[in-house]
Amino acid sequence: MNRSTGKKSYEGRSITVTFEAGRCRHAAECVRGLPEVFDTGRRPWITPDAADAERLVDVVRRCPSGALQYERVDGGEPPAQPPRRHDHE
Repeated sequence: MNRSTGKKSYEGRSITVTFEAGRCRHAAECVRGLPEVFDTGRRPWITPDAADAERLVDVVRRCPSGALQYERVDGGEPPAQPPRRHDHE
């Protein structure tokens, strides 16, 4: 874990997912969207290779807080810009 940002990376064959716990708002979009990838009862709780990279990108983009990000390592579509944080959040 990167202590300065609180980010942890989960590497798969075609995509790496990062999670920043301090930003998470526990909306559970990830768990509902791909329970086979995001399982809070398992360690590691994110297993990127458990689903197709395109489906995973779709779910990560739905994260309302921006706590989840991704990077394609297979030459696929680059990530969109993360949501902007506002001072009142």
